[in-house]
Amino acid sequence: MSDVDRSSALTAALSDVLGGATIAGLQRLSGGASRETWKFVADGRALILQRQREGDVRDMGVEAAVLRAARIGGVAVPELIATSADEPLESGLQNPVGAAFMILGHVDGETIARKILRDDTYAVARQRLTADCAMALGRLHAIDPAAAPGLPAIDQVEQYRAVLDTLDQPHPTFELAFRWLEAHRTEPGPMRIVHGDFRLGNLMVGPDGLRAVLDWELAHIGDPLEDLGWLCVRAWRFGSAKPVAGVGEYDELIEAYREASCAAVDVEAVRWWEVLGTLKWGIMCIIQLQAHQSGASRSHELAAIGRRVCETEYDLFLALEGRW
Repeated sequence: MSDVDRSSALTAALSDVLGGATIAGLQRLSGGASRETWKFVADGRALILQRQREGDVRDMGVEAAVLRAARIGGVAVPELIATSADEPLESGLQNPVGAAFMILGHVDGETIARKILRDDTYAVARQRLTADCAMALGRLHAIDPAAAPGLPAIDQVEQYRAVLDTLDQPHPTFELAFRWLEAHRTEPGPMRIVHGDFRLGNLMVGPDGLRAVLDWELAHIGDPLEDLGWLCVRAWRFGSAKPVAGVGEYDELIEAYREASCAAVDVEAVRWWEVLGTLKWGIMCIIQLQAHQSGASRSHELAAIGRRVCETEYDLFLALEGRW
């Protein structure tokens, strides 16, 4: 099937899903390792389609439930319009889009970290972003986990220890990090809904600050500090010297989160999660490379991500030496 034919078929499928809406301007966007992202207009309204890539087995219906719960809980997220987990369509077709999908309201803004961290347009946003992130996470972590049934609750250290063991790749730096994590493990916090990938790149930012939290496919039940630590991982600073997403300091984040959640936070506990986050990202880089190499999901982006494993090893050495 040609690109034109595929585009025409997807346009027809979207019209079917949206009750016969007139679809225009269908355009595939770049980025997204686990799903395709398209923008289009339906009866004059700008919308976004996220369609799961072949080889990704996660349940998008669970992600949709988390997104709905987050919106009700006051977290800035796109409006969920339709999903492949919804009731069967009037046409009798359960999923004409051809893979698991979500259709979301379009949120105007920027996700490219380089622009957010450097362009004058986002100078005010950079001053507000740490507090905005703390507020979003405080509201998310206050939501009753029962509002999003189906989320897994997995010990992160055990999970990634098992994953690395299956990859058949020796990485002494990662082994050192696992030993450090076990030796310095803190008492776990209350189990709450965790975004799982809260970082620049998954935040829609406008000149006024945070506008929406995106990409909830890694949401799960866990320690809320996981999200704070992940936000501070060096890879998500994109060259900035500031540890919190390249825009803020640890104490600024912790104080803003305390105000938003009424929960006291130990900076050393956040840094423990930051080390784990760095380790996780290194293992994820291997996984995404192997998805490309195996043919499960052929992608230049996945192949390029695989080359970043050595960066995470360097970042781990810095973190273990206390050079945050």
